[in-house]
Amino acid sequence: MASIVEILSQELGQKLSYVENVVSLIDEGNTIPFIARYRKEMHGAMDDTTLRNLETRLTYLRGLETRRSEVKKSIENQGKLTEELSAAIDQAATLTEVEDLYRPYKQKRRTRGSIAREKGLEPLAKAIYAQDGQDPAQLAQDYLDAEKGVETVEDALAGANDIIAEDLSDDADIRKSLRELTMRRGQLVCKTDDPDTDTVYRLYYDFAQPISRVLDHQILAINRGEKEGILKVSVTLPGNQGAALVCRAALKPTQFVSAFVRAAAEDAYERLIFPSIQREVRNELTDRASQGAIHNFALNLKPLLMQPPVKGFVTMGLDPGYRNGCKVAVVDATGKVLDTAVVYPTFSQKKKQEAITILSGLMKKHGVRHIAIGNGTASRETEAMAVELLRDFPEASYMIVSEAGASVYSASPLAAEEFPEYDVNLRSAVSIARRLQDPLAELVKIDPKAIGVGQYQHDCPQKELDAALGAVVEDCVNAVGVDANTASRSLLQQVSGLTAATAKNIVLYREENGPFTSRSQLKKVPKLGPKAFQQAAGFLRVPESKEVLDNTGVHPESYPAAKSLLELLGYGKKDSLTDLPQKLEAYGLAKAAEACGVGEPTLLDIAKELSKPGRDPRDELPAPILRKDVLEMKDLKPGMVLTGTVRNVIDFGVFVDIGVHQDGLVHISEVADHRLRHPSEAVKVGDVVKVVVLSVDEKRQRISLSMKQVKN
Repeated sequence: MASIVEILSQELGQKLSYVENVVSLIDEGNTIPFIARYRKEMHGAMDDTTLRNLETRLTYLRGLETRRSEVKKSIENQGKLTEELSAAIDQAATLTEVEDLYRPYKQKRRTRGSIAREKGLEPLAKAIYAQDGQDPAQLAQDYLDAEKGVETVEDALAGANDIIAEDLSDDADIRKSLRELTMRRGQLVCKTDDPDTDTVYRLYYDFAQPISRVLDHQILAINRGEKEGILKVSVTLPGNQGAALVCRAALKPTQFVSAFVRAAAEDAYERLIFPSIQREVRNELTDRASQGAIHNFALNLKPLLMQPPVKGFVTMGLDPGYRNGCKVAVVDATGKVLDTAVVYPTFSQKKKQEAITILSGLMKKHGVRHIAIGNGTASRETEAMAVELLRDFPEASYMIVSEAGASVYSASPLAAEEFPEYDVNLRSAVSIARRLQDPLAELVKIDPKAIGVGQYQHDCPQKELDAALGAVVEDCVNAVGVDANTASRSLLQQVSGLTAATAKNIVLYREENGPFTSRSQLKKVPKLGPKAFQQAAGFLRVPESKEVLDNTGVHPESYPAAKSLLELLGYGKKDSLTDLPQKLEAYGLAKAAEACGVGEPTLLDIAKELSKPGRDPRDELPAPILRKDVLEMKDLKPGMVLTGTVRNVIDFGVFVDIGVHQDGLVHISEVADHRLRHPSEAVKVGDVVKVVVLSVDEKRQRISLSMKQVKN
């Protein structure tokens, strides 16, 4: 039997030695970001996604191995473990297969079959199942026992039927074959008891789709409709294929075809096996759809977190509202709050002019260059006011910012700790302003599920969803790097090797001792031990340090190699290093790596970091769209070509912000000229795209767009 490492190597298409190294590194307590960035020689430069997949499969396969041992031990304790059964359990590739094999030996509640066994009818069942031509009624005569409740031949035969049916239901091969048949040829069927009532599930009122073709978002929608009591859902197999399969497995291919065994097999199928297989198939479909939804959410979350920041400008955040007014916060280039206010632009024309006057004063007083407007209630009216305001500030611009999760954050203990002097509404305005300045630093404060770039996230297994989204946040934070002297506790605890406790201690240490002046000073932080420092140091930046390497992604363990490289290529202390990668290539990467005592991938990374110290990988992405004028749905006409930002990518299409309050939908069929399995093959969240308006439905607030029909 192949080892876990061999299975992982085969599944991932990676060298066995690389997989062995990664497993060892994980077992030693190294984090995925650290392994991905600073141990490339050991794993052939696998990316963080591959490494996370490896870690997930490693956990599953180890769990499978543990379960195999538990099952074999349990069966052995019953004195029923044979060499053949032991080998079958060892060969089982999934937990489902292991449980199928264990099923006959598992402790069950009392069933019709177990009651029949208690009455001593198991030998009769075996004799009938032998199908050797003997008359079942004749055989039953020997098992009549009034004291045990077997008073008639019919009683004995009924008990034998129950035992045979249960044994067939527990047969692992039958269950596996029927499960595969159902997945291949079965149908998912939906009905409703109230077809005249219009709901969001109308598409599924009379729905039948082959299981092999049903889509993930359909599965999750159907599950939700069933949970809400609107849909009735079943799995069906055309004709009598399922019963025929069980009968073929039960009946002996001899001249004595037993009508009794056939009836028992059909009973097993109808009463025991297929209801169970239906549940298993539904669970398998739900698991598949949930994994797809989690993957899609993670896929959308990463580019959202990695949106380029709008750095270096004073920004005004507007949290729109009707009854409670529009909350205003002005923050400086570092995100520090300079001023707050509340205005009421939706109350009346007079109040709108008052709001413009107040905001104009704040713009002049603080030199505001950008306005971030939340996209919630009253966003459209607030945007119209902002456009009017900006007529007197031609150098300024605005952007509609998703406020998903802003209210969650503003009411959280973290926000109360960060802004004790402001009420909940004003904290939300601060968050909106900071989302424009540095999306990553602000969004890490919010539960990723509340960020709003998923689909059916509340229907997915929450533990798995949290793990997947947490991994994305961790990878993004570590890819960008964190300033040890300015980062919030929320941002610091996402750094490789740090925990909530050590992140808090870093903040407390710098508050008590002033800014860090070197990376090595981090070792003085309470509870930040050698292992945590090793995992975190390369991702923490200290711009105030005299050592220039402390403000780069070069790990302290590679400082000697970095200095050797500069000396090798003849750089002086004041020389520009922008041409370092080119000089390294000219010198010879392999020769330089040997001279510096590190691997080639590590030396390449060192050269990139030194050529652009303190670089932010987000700066290389397309800048967000900042606007100066407003577009309303009534202004849209079919055929108009607009530029927009991708806000969400889901199974059936792409939502694009085109500067109107309502995002437009590009159906998957309109994303590209060629057929796509999923829109994420063509676009990602944050992409700036050109779209053409196909249709506008003002009443239903729907805008249909196309990307493939844009004329170049």
